[in-house]
Amino acid sequence: MEHDLEPLAPETAVEQYIESRKLDATQSTIRNLRYRLKRFLEWADETDFDDMNQMSGREAEHFKNWRVNNDGINAVTLEQHLRTFRLFIRWCESNDAVESGVADKIIIPQLSDEEKARDVHIEAEQAEEIIDYLSQFEYASMRHIIFHILWHTGMRRSSLHSLDVEDWYPDSGTLTVKNREGTPLKLGDNGERHINIVDADLVNALSDYIKKNRPDVEDEYGRKPLIATQHGRAHINTIQSHVYRVTRPCYYSNDCPHGEVIEDCEATSRDNFSKCPSSISPHPVRRGAITAHLNRDVPVEIASERMNVSIETLELHYDARSKEEKRKNRKSHLSNI
Repeated sequence: MEHDLEPLAPETAVEQYIESRKLDATQSTIRNLRYRLKRFLEWADETDFDDMNQMSGREAEHFKNWRVNNDGINAVTLEQHLRTFRLFIRWCESNDAVESGVADKIIIPQLSDEEKARDVHIEAEQAEEIIDYLSQFEYASMRHIIFHILWHTGMRRSSLHSLDVEDWYPDSGTLTVKNREGTPLKLGDNGERHINIVDADLVNALSDYIKKNRPDVEDEYGRKPLIATQHGRAHINTIQSHVYRVTRPCYYSNDCPHGEVIEDCEATSRDNFSKCPSSISPHPVRRGAITAHLNRDVPVEIASERMNVSIETLELHYDARSKEEKRKNRKSHLSNI
């Protein structure tokens, strides 16, 4: 038997939903939910949508089209945000604010592998939440160091794989990337550079990892790899596997945005981490890191040198900012005009 719907304003619904999630979600997850649902509240205000009872499959489609037309949002981000929106609507259904079955009418875009490869990137909020989790529960582990370096520096997986212990200079907070036998860089000698590590937490974690947790091993060239296992330099695919593992929401937030029962999900096993729709490889971490640098007003020339990518390639393939984000960045430089 259907319950009668009870009026509920969108602002109140979002606040109550977020409050309900505080029992099982980290602060970073809460910030992420608030950020994603803020655009729904803006749409509701603009369209005079003032009662969740009005929500239907058609209204949900209107909201989705509004996001596309107003934000210039890419397909991957749209997919992620709609998944959050659908979970919110399911919560509304369970609280008699939205008619049962509406959430199932929300169409999530199905992305091709090509679209995912081109558009996918990790958002700053998610990366910071993963680092918060690793810093608290797996501090100075190899997994922590892998993800934290990739996010903070935006370097390629092959560059991380090439690092030796001697490439870390804790006094100056510098990592030196070198092109050497056995661990060639993508751009050869042109890929060599010095990278500033300005995150104090990463500086401390790197030094603690080397002192306490890194296995005392050498590779076949007599070098001491930074990212190491008991058998020597960690395989480049090992680095990728760790990134797939930690970018699954259930890993760092004990939450599944895809509606799966975590204990029964196949993506929780080591060989299937990549099957989680939210898990990503190191390259989208690099893309997200570059975008985060640009969003924090790091000049494109500096980002280009730090990430070892030409300005043209950076702007064409790595800048994942929306049109609105770019507008806000430009505005911040025009305050004195």
